[in-house]
Amino acid sequence: MVLVLSPVISFKPTHRTKGRCYVTAKPLHFPSRYTGPTVADVGERAVTLAIQRMAPSSRNGDDAAVLATPAPNTRTVVSTDVLVEGRHFSLDWSSAEEVGRKAIVQNFADIEAMGARPIAALLGLTMPGHTPLNFVQRLIAGMWDKTLQHNSELVGGDLARADTLIVSITAIGILGGSSPALTLDRARAGQRLVASGPIGYSAAGLALLRHYGRASVPAGFAPLIDAHCAPTLIPGRGVIARATGATAMTDNSDGLIVDLTTMARRSNVRIDLDSAAITPDSLLRKAGDHLGIDPWSWVLTGGEDHTLLATTTSDAPSGFRTIGRVHRTHAAAHVTIDGCHPTYTAGWESF
Repeated sequence: MVLVLSPVISFKPTHRTKGRCYVTAKPLHFPSRYTGPTVADVGERAVTLAIQRMAPSSRNGDDAAVLATPAPNTRTVVSTDVLVEGRHFSLDWSSAEEVGRKAIVQNFADIEAMGARPIAALLGLTMPGHTPLNFVQRLIAGMWDKTLQHNSELVGGDLARADTLIVSITAIGILGGSSPALTLDRARAGQRLVASGPIGYSAAGLALLRHYGRASVPAGFAPLIDAHCAPTLIPGRGVIARATGATAMTDNSDGLIVDLTTMARRSNVRIDLDSAAITPDSLLRKAGDHLGIDPWSWVLTGGEDHTLLATTTSDAPSGFRTIGRVHRTHAAAHVTIDGCHPTYTAGWESF
């Protein structure tokens, strides 16, 4: 969810409880590498202090974090996402650091997709009492690593005890200048569709993990595993796209066809993908051969790459490549490939 606001937030100890499917629901078990006292052993205040030490910020620790006043002619952009263990990530194959990195990337990708710059993040964390404290510390270390890459901060949040491990991030960004945000309804016929980042890698990584388990994945597939467990986002790509003339943007989170269909519907256009520009590369084909899966299904329906997808009348901006064109609306389909219906059209559904 993304909100663009024309205009703040911290870890606040409380004693109240707030209230892709990988594994069947079961009691949460932490891998043996996370040892030592649990969060129940040390208590909420000690957990909060440990988080503040792992992600130091002068704004973190009061009732709310006070952010600097935005520069003139800027707007505030806010987005939030929730990651649930067993549905959006699995501790069977993801480390705490990777979960932390993934949580920040998928939220900051939404900020970048508006053409904005992330400046801060808030964490909402629920967990069982038997959660090892060093698991929480490593989770925060992963978040801290990603926030630093974007010259931003983890400025606070909230903790609560629950049976399920849930990581919720609220990301805050700044949209500079008077140009419109890169909203989904601003794609126009005659534009090119450009992309920054891999397409299909995260889905292929998930398929390998499900089939082999992390310890047994054959050599050579590390880029696919990393793309799923800890996707990357190059800072500033969204800002660059907006500055060079992009008008609409989204990130590939629910699947290429699904996300582009949303953009095409909102903009009342048809987006035609160039098959040569999105054809599975040698690594995806190799993974498909290993698993007996058509790699095109990963490219078209996988999602979770958080690749930025934008429309522009200009040449592809730095770090982007052209993967299609925008046309007038077509009654038969909102997204086509070389003018034809896609072979695969499914995508991620929350329910």
